[in-house]
Amino acid sequence: MPTKTIVFIIVSIVLLYGLFTVGFPFLLALVTAILMEPLVKWMIRYLRFSRLISASVACSLLIAVIAGLFFLLGRKVYLEFVEFIGKLPVLLNEADHFVREALTGKGILYRSFPEEWAGYIQSGLIQGMDAITDGLNRILTSAYGIGLNVAKTLPNFFILIVVFIIALYLISIGLEQIKNSFLALFSEESRGKINVVLDHLRVAIIGFLKAQLILSLLTYAITLVGLIIIGAQYPLAVALLVIIVDLLPILGTGSVLVPWAVYSFIQGDVFMAVGLVVLFLVITVFRRIAEPKIVGDAVGIGALSVLASLYIGFKLIGVTGLFLGPIVVIFFHALKKAGVLKLNIQV
Repeated sequence: MPTKTIVFIIVSIVLLYGLFTVGFPFLLALVTAILMEPLVKWMIRYLRFSRLISASVACSLLIAVIAGLFFLLGRKVYLEFVEFIGKLPVLLNEADHFVREALTGKGILYRSFPEEWAGYIQSGLIQGMDAITDGLNRILTSAYGIGLNVAKTLPNFFILIVVFIIALYLISIGLEQIKNSFLALFSEESRGKINVVLDHLRVAIIGFLKAQLILSLLTYAITLVGLIIIGAQYPLAVALLVIIVDLLPILGTGSVLVPWAVYSFIQGDVFMAVGLVVLFLVITVFRRIAEPKIVGDAVGIGALSVLASLYIGFKLIGVTGLFLGPIVVIFFHALKKAGVLKLNIQV
């Protein structure tokens, strides 16, 4: 392989990593502008708008739709979370009372063990429950501090949103010039190959994002239906929490559903406990089976390649690697398809 090609690949990977970290709002704006490009071209062709007006209208419509959806969904989720947090101390006290009733007097503990053994076990379990209850109460009383820390991150989040919106308008308006300026960096004979690479990357990245959106929507739908079937409270908020946590391999859906199932079992609600465990298993199996297949079909690479890139990316650089890993494989395939890489290795 020529040295220039190796250098080009290394520089491209470094740039991709930078875009997924420091330059993430610009990357998101670029991808969004590319997704909106068909609408912009349609307005230029059929409505006779200039590119400036077409891009501005498309960006404004997109931002208005996203803001409206976030407001409606966010309001519903916020109200459910507030109600849940308000009831949490009562639920904890009920669980503590249930456990103490089960362990004392004629409870199951004294029916299952000799009285002396039951006394020792009872003392240890009650101390454990006291420690858990005190810890949870301390967490609840520190909600103000947690809220303050969240408030401190709001300026950074606000800046990110503002940068994204400004970058979206500028990139969408000047997308053709950006592409031409990029192609001008290469020789005339290389521009055809670069065009092939860019076209393949555009299709593959759009497919990858669509696949992630499809997976999240399907996971949300499965969770929501499951929670409604078993009669769980706050299904919208909990389903949203599940798909957010499901994106984090260190936690996973079990971090939400399993403790909830244990709590339901302790309260004596066996149906709810079993239902939550079954829902957890269904979501886990669905994600593990569907993700490589859906992503692979969307970007045009094998399911095994997707699975390997997800795992290796996460192991090397964490959560960012879950997105950067498949992008690197997509980039490799784009270079190979354009004839930049002369390799017979199939990935």
